[in-house]
Amino acid sequence: MRQVAVKLLEGIRKSLRVLGGESESLQLPSRGDVPKPCKIGLALGGGFARGLAHVGVLKALEEAGIVPDFLAGTSVGAVIGAAYCSGVSARELEEIASIVRFKDFARYTISRFGLCTNDRMTGFLRRILKVRTFEELRIPLAVTATDFVTGEPIVFTSGELIDPVRASCAYPGVFLPVEVKGKVMVDGLLGHAVPAQPLKQMGADRVAAVFFGAHWVQKSPRHVLEVIGQCFSIAQSNMSCLWQKHADLLVEPDVSAFAFDDFQRALGIVNVGYEAALKVLPTFRAWAAEREAYEKYVRRAEPVKATVATVPIQEPLVAR
Repeated sequence: MRQVAVKLLEGIRKSLRVLGGESESLQLPSRGDVPKPCKIGLALGGGFARGLAHVGVLKALEEAGIVPDFLAGTSVGAVIGAAYCSGVSARELEEIASIVRFKDFARYTISRFGLCTNDRMTGFLRRILKVRTFEELRIPLAVTATDFVTGEPIVFTSGELIDPVRASCAYPGVFLPVEVKGKVMVDGLLGHAVPAQPLKQMGADRVAAVFFGAHWVQKSPRHVLEVIGQCFSIAQSNMSCLWQKHADLLVEPDVSAFAFDDFQRALGIVNVGYEAALKVLPTFRAWAAEREAYEKYVRRAEPVKATVATVPIQEPLVAR
């Protein structure tokens, strides 16, 4: 039997040389050297105008050549995430942010269910998005909303894109609920204030979560919108432990100097997000290096597996 084994090994070595070089050059690393997969997910939470800081985070990553494998967005994070995943660059998003105003996506209305409607967002999204469905996106995206009747968190990852994004932005009391596929939906922040968990479910190995810890107001409220916003902001802060356990890294832009509706100061908000991302960029770079190492390993491993699977036997092996 030993003679059989020796002949078998000799046959494999000859076959590997015939198929393209010395066998040593095609050997896989030992088990201890095998790199681990490192898919990167980026979670973008809500924040109304303050959420424009997400653009700054994406800008820093784009300049560093780091592209997330998955994105998930809630509220304004869903808008920015959808645009970016559709192919809109961070630079283009910064230009859009500099000119966008509340009236571009919303209008006041007389209703028992909210002070405003975001129906104008349909036209706004049609103008900026480069695709119309989740399946066409360049980067896989999850958009969160909340079922108004059951309270169940809803995560959209397929089908039409615009209505789920509108639903994700339907801030209770401010915007009217949005109907999607026969269900009444409101803002995703009630179920996923920062959508870190959906990214893990999508397959992300590392999740970075962008979170705005500042409350909506720093003094007495000016109007009912600030009352509503401040209440939800307090609740969001108190429940942050629910999503933080799914995040491996927190990116925390300091937006306390900006009001929730400071669209006219958009570029300042973008810069705050940019600076916050630069502070944690070494972690992103390390993740990207891990991802590259694993992808390189997989590329090397596939030819070896294919070669070994098709090795011909050079001569009959007979035990003597």
